[in-house]
Amino acid sequence: MTTLAKDTNSSAAPSGPGRTLIRLIEISGITPNSLTVIGFMATMVTAGLIVTEMWIAAGFLFTAASLADSLDGALARYQGTSSRFGAFLDSVLDRVSDGVTLGAFAVVFATRDQPEMVAVVIAAVIASQVVSYARARADGLDVRGPEGGLMGRTERLVLLAPAIVMGGLSPVPEIIIVALAALTIWTVIERVMLVRRSLQSS
Repeated sequence: MTTLAKDTNSSAAPSGPGRTLIRLIEISGITPNSLTVIGFMATMVTAGLIVTEMWIAAGFLFTAASLADSLDGALARYQGTSSRFGAFLDSVLDRVSDGVTLGAFAVVFATRDQPEMVAVVIAAVIASQVVSYARARADGLDVRGPEGGLMGRTERLVLLAPAIVMGGLSPVPEIIIVALAALTIWTVIERVMLVRRSLQSS
């Protein structure tokens, strides 16, 4: 079955420093699913730090959580313990993490009396969920898609990082969140049109 590429990297375990890090994690006894949950919990704490506007701490923890999220699959492949449940758990927690992180920004903008930015965040949350759903639904239709589209999950995380670190430097976070929302909405349109063309040509 041909599928839309996942929003996260599904290649083999990394080489060089990345492989060394994977080995250190394996020695610690942490399992891939445990690493997934650790990254998820770190994201929840990050959201709390965003709400309290502790931007630097939030930025560091967000980076650590993103690193854990990027390594759980690589660890599973390195150990030969990849499982369908692991992939399912990772996908579910990724969706929750995306919503909670952006939701934390919505709380901040609400306290700053910026209702227009709250609306932008809501649009970004909806679009990010639809991007992932569009890929999953296309998988079920045996449709080949782009390599993550214009704004896959990795790209969203990359944009969010500076928005968090510079959250206190208005209008920097506002500009980044608006860009993230617009580009994610475009990715939804891109994936819908791609699937439409693919189905029409089949």
